[in-house]
Amino acid sequence: MAASRYRRFLKLCEEWPVDETKRGRDLGAYLRQRVAQAFREGENTQIAEPEACDQMYESLARLHSNYYKHKYPRPRDTSFSGLSLEEYKLILSTGMGSAAAAVSGWFANGFLSGHRESSNKTALLDGKSCGIAHRKF
Repeated sequence: MAASRYRRFLKLCEEWPVDETKRGRDLGAYLRQRVAQAFREGENTQIAEPEACDQMYESLARLHSNYYKHKYPRPRDTSFSGLSLEEYKLILSTGMGSAAAAVSGWFANGFLSGHRESSNKTALLDGKSCGIAHRKF
Protein backbone atom coordinates (compact mmCIF):
# COMPACT_ATOMS: atom_id res chain seq x y z
CA MET A 1 0.00 0.00 0.00
CA ALA A 2 2.92 2.37 0.64
CA ALA A 3 3.93 2.01 -2.99
CA SER A 4 0.61 3.41 -4.23
CA ARG A 5 0.80 6.29 -1.76
CA TYR A 6 4.32 7.05 -2.91
CA ARG A 7 3.26 7.03 -6.58
CA ARG A 8 0.31 9.33 -5.85
CA PHE A 9 2.59 11.83 -4.11
CA LEU A 10 5.11 11.64 -6.97
CA LYS A 11 2.37 12.33 -9.52
CA LEU A 12 1.18 15.30 -7.46
CA CYS A 13 4.75 16.64 -7.29
CA GLU A 14 5.13 16.32 -11.06
CA GLU A 15 1.89 18.24 -11.66
CA TRP A 16 2.50 20.93 -9.02
CA PRO A 17 4.19 23.93 -10.64
CA VAL A 18 7.41 25.43 -9.31
CA ASP A 19 7.51 29.22 -9.39
CA GLU A 20 11.11 30.25 -10.05
CA THR A 21 10.35 33.82 -8.95
CA LYS A 22 9.93 32.55 -5.38
CA ARG A 23 13.29 30.84 -4.89
CA GLY A 24 13.62 29.38 -1.42
CA ARG A 25 9.96 29.82 -0.51
CA ASP A 26 7.92 28.15 -3.23
CA LEU A 27 5.23 25.67 -2.20
CA GLY A 28 5.91 23.33 -5.15
CA ALA A 29 9.61 23.09 -4.29
CA TYR A 30 8.80 22.64 -0.59
CA LEU A 31 6.34 19.86 -1.41
CA ARG A 32 8.98 18.01 -3.43
CA GLN A 33 11.47 18.32 -0.57
CA ARG A 34 8.98 17.04 2.04
CA VAL A 35 7.91 14.07 -0.12
CA ALA A 36 11.58 13.13 -0.63
CA GLN A 37 12.12 13.28 3.15
CA ALA A 38 8.95 11.35 3.99
CA PHE A 39 9.54 8.61 1.41
CA ARG A 40 13.31 8.16 1.81
CA GLU A 41 13.08 4.51 0.85
CA GLY A 42 10.75 5.14 -2.08
CA GLU A 43 8.05 2.51 -2.50
CA ASN A 44 9.50 0.49 0.41
CA THR A 45 8.93 3.25 2.97
CA GLN A 46 6.97 2.16 6.03
CA ILE A 47 4.25 4.67 6.85
CA ALA A 48 3.58 5.12 10.56
CA GLU A 49 0.21 6.87 10.14
CA PRO A 50 -1.47 5.82 6.88
CA GLU A 51 -4.68 7.76 7.61
CA ALA A 52 -2.76 10.98 8.20
CA CYS A 53 -0.77 10.37 5.03
CA ASP A 54 -3.98 9.92 3.02
CA GLN A 55 -5.50 13.05 4.58
CA MET A 56 -2.42 15.07 3.70
CA TYR A 57 -2.54 13.84 0.11
CA GLU A 58 -6.25 14.63 -0.25
CA SER A 59 -5.74 18.14 1.16
CA LEU A 60 -2.88 18.85 -1.22
CA ALA A 61 -4.82 17.40 -4.16
CA ARG A 62 -7.77 19.71 -3.38
CA LEU A 63 -5.42 22.72 -3.29
CA HIS A 64 -3.78 21.68 -6.56
CA SER A 65 -7.11 21.19 -8.35
CA ASN A 66 -8.44 24.59 -7.14
CA TYR A 67 -11.32 22.78 -5.46
CA TYR A 68 -12.09 25.69 -3.13
CA LYS A 69 -11.71 28.29 -5.88
CA HIS A 70 -14.45 26.52 -7.82
CA LYS A 71 -16.58 25.72 -4.77
CA TYR A 72 -16.54 29.34 -3.56
CA PRO A 73 -16.20 31.51 -6.68
CA ARG A 74 -15.29 35.13 -6.21
CA PRO A 75 -17.67 37.75 -7.60
CA ARG A 76 -14.73 39.85 -8.85
CA ASP A 77 -11.07 39.23 -9.67
CA THR A 78 -9.78 41.92 -7.35
CA SER A 79 -8.99 42.32 -3.68
CA PHE A 80 -9.22 45.04 -1.07
CA SER A 81 -6.12 46.74 -2.48
CA GLY A 82 -7.28 46.95 -6.09
CA LEU A 83 -3.92 45.61 -7.32
CA SER A 84 -3.80 43.26 -10.29
CA LEU A 85 -2.53 39.69 -10.28
CA GLU A 86 0.65 40.82 -12.07
CA GLU A 87 1.32 43.44 -9.38
CA TYR A 88 0.91 40.83 -6.64
CA LYS A 89 3.30 38.50 -8.46
CA LEU A 90 5.82 41.34 -8.59
CA ILE A 91 5.43 42.00 -4.87
CA LEU A 92 5.76 38.34 -3.93
CA SER A 93 8.69 37.50 -6.21
CA THR A 94 12.15 37.02 -4.75
CA GLY A 95 14.71 39.66 -5.56
CA MET A 96 12.42 42.41 -6.82
CA GLY A 97 13.75 44.69 -4.11
CA SER A 98 12.73 48.30 -4.72
CA ALA A 99 9.50 47.62 -6.63
CA ALA A 100 8.22 45.30 -3.92
CA ALA A 101 9.38 47.65 -1.18
CA ALA A 102 7.59 50.57 -2.83
CA VAL A 103 4.32 48.73 -3.10
CA SER A 104 4.51 47.24 0.41
CA GLY A 105 5.37 50.71 1.69
CA TRP A 106 2.21 51.94 0.03
CA PHE A 107 0.26 49.27 1.92
CA ALA A 108 1.87 50.03 5.26
CA ASN A 109 1.88 53.81 5.05
CA GLY A 110 -0.94 54.79 2.77
CA PHE A 111 -3.66 52.28 2.33
CA LEU A 112 -3.66 50.67 5.76
CA SER A 113 -2.83 53.67 7.93
CA GLY A 114 -5.46 54.45 10.47
CA HIS A 115 -6.67 50.87 10.70
CA ARG A 116 -6.36 49.21 14.05
CA GLU A 117 -5.00 45.98 12.59
CA SER A 118 -2.58 47.51 10.10
CA SER A 119 0.48 45.79 11.54
CA ASN A 120 -1.24 42.39 11.32
CA LYS A 121 -2.37 43.03 7.76
CA THR A 122 1.09 44.22 6.74
CA ALA A 123 2.59 41.05 8.22
CA LEU A 124 0.13 39.01 6.18
CA LEU A 125 1.10 40.88 3.04
CA ASP A 126 4.81 40.23 3.44
CA GLY A 127 4.16 36.52 3.99
CA LYS A 128 5.92 36.23 7.33
CA SER A 129 2.85 34.94 9.13
CA CYS A 130 2.28 32.12 6.64
CA GLY A 131 3.47 28.66 7.55
CA ILE A 132 3.11 25.05 6.59
CA ALA A 133 2.71 22.36 9.20
CA HIS A 134 5.44 19.75 9.45
CA ARG A 135 3.77 16.38 9.68
CA LYS A 136 5.25 12.93 9.59
CA PHE A 137 3.74 10.64 7.02
